[in-house]
Amino acid sequence: MQGSPTQVTDGAPQLERTLGLKQVVMFGLAYMTPLIVLGTFGLLASGTGGAVPSAYLLALVAMLFTAYSYGRMAQAYPVAGSAYSYVRRAIDPRIGFLVGWAVLLDYLFLPMVIWLIGGAYLSAQFPDVPTWVWIVGFIAISTALNILGVRVAANVNTLLMTFQVLVLVLFVGFSIGYVIDHKGGGALLSTAPFGNDATTLSTLASGAAIAAYSFLGFDAVTTLTEETIDPKRTIPRAILLVTIIGGVIFVLTAYTTQLVHPGGTFSDPDSAAFDIAKTMGGSLLSSIVVAGLIVAQGASGLAAQASGSRLMYAMGRDAVLPRKVFGYLHPRLRTPTLNIAVTGVVGLIALKSSVATSTSFINFGAFTAFTFVNLSVIAHFFRQREDRDRSQVLSRVVVPAIGAGFDVWLLTKLDSKAITIGVIWLALGVLVLCYLTKLFRVPPPEMHFEDEDSAPAPQARPAADAQPQGAIA
Repeated sequence: MQGSPTQVTDGAPQLERTLGLKQVVMFGLAYMTPLIVLGTFGLLASGTGGAVPSAYLLALVAMLFTAYSYGRMAQAYPVAGSAYSYVRRAIDPRIGFLVGWAVLLDYLFLPMVIWLIGGAYLSAQFPDVPTWVWIVGFIAISTALNILGVRVAANVNTLLMTFQVLVLVLFVGFSIGYVIDHKGGGALLSTAPFGNDATTLSTLASGAAIAAYSFLGFDAVTTLTEETIDPKRTIPRAILLVTIIGGVIFVLTAYTTQLVHPGGTFSDPDSAAFDIAKTMGGSLLSSIVVAGLIVAQGASGLAAQASGSRLMYAMGRDAVLPRKVFGYLHPRLRTPTLNIAVTGVVGLIALKSSVATSTSFINFGAFTAFTFVNLSVIAHFFRQREDRDRSQVLSRVVVPAIGAGFDVWLLTKLDSKAITIGVIWLALGVLVLCYLTKLFRVPPPEMHFEDEDSAPAPQARPAADAQPQGAIA
């Protein structure tokens, strides 16, 4: 089913509705990268004493609360911008800007981290090829596909996700076969992977905080709201499906892998999954897992770059970022080409970065956004005077409050470097906000919509001599 571009009164190009539920779900799963469960298995098993499935179950429960809140806000405000748009409409424009600024740490720099990890995988397999070649290759291909259009990128993502799922199915199949051959069929129903003498509530809590990072991506589908057919129905369903499907994949894969290798002791936790694959299926299976992880990084980078460019487009359209750059859409391709290029340029930082340094701060923005989206559901409920239903207090106050509590807890589990960088980034955002609002005397500029409950149709944008107060031209 092909969508059509939203019409506007000034004739400016708009995002085009072309995506259905399947494509949006695949996009979210690609961002989430299901194969990451193998990449982080050794780290989680070491930290939890061999109870990786329990860590993922606890993280899944925590993330479901926030996923529910994202679905609620996607129904209330079906526009691009994700947490930035929800918070500025439900709570306050100034707080919304700061949340959007904070989440830029995640959306803008995550593609760089993904490409860096993908380059590291390829360099390990082909040591004679310089790492920069792989990183630049990832950036060039991803940028080209995203510029061609979200439908092209979504179709490629579907193909890459299919291969990723096949690798996971193969790995789980080998795990089951290995357990049956070496321990008997009854061992498949063991409870040992969920907890043992080395597992404590503290280790599980710390493991869940790390495992929660694997779920980052369910929220990214909200950035495609204005490119999705029937978004008020499709986006909330996609958010829950991505969270649940991802959680099931993580728990099942972790369970069967933990059966093959009980406990959390490894010669090298970073390569634990590769060593386990080699034990079960020799060099062939190990090579297939490596290939799967490389493909997964490609799919994840493609999705992350698309999401980041849409967030910047929403902020540029509102003129809280320079509109001529960040609010630009290509008139024919209907894609935010300049924003896509910006994320590609930022990705080049990977040429001089390490994985440890790069991943130290991106989750600060993610958990900040999660917290405020939950609070937005509560604020939206209390702001509805005529339609407020007290019977919805549980679903629209209690549930999001629990979600916010989980997210604050996860935020406190970040290392001190991540929190320090996040606070510095927020301080810069406050300075930008001071400029936009003339020291908080006027509200931040915003693009107004004629009908947010249906297809968003922006009104004529202000002329160059009549921009919103504080707008960045």
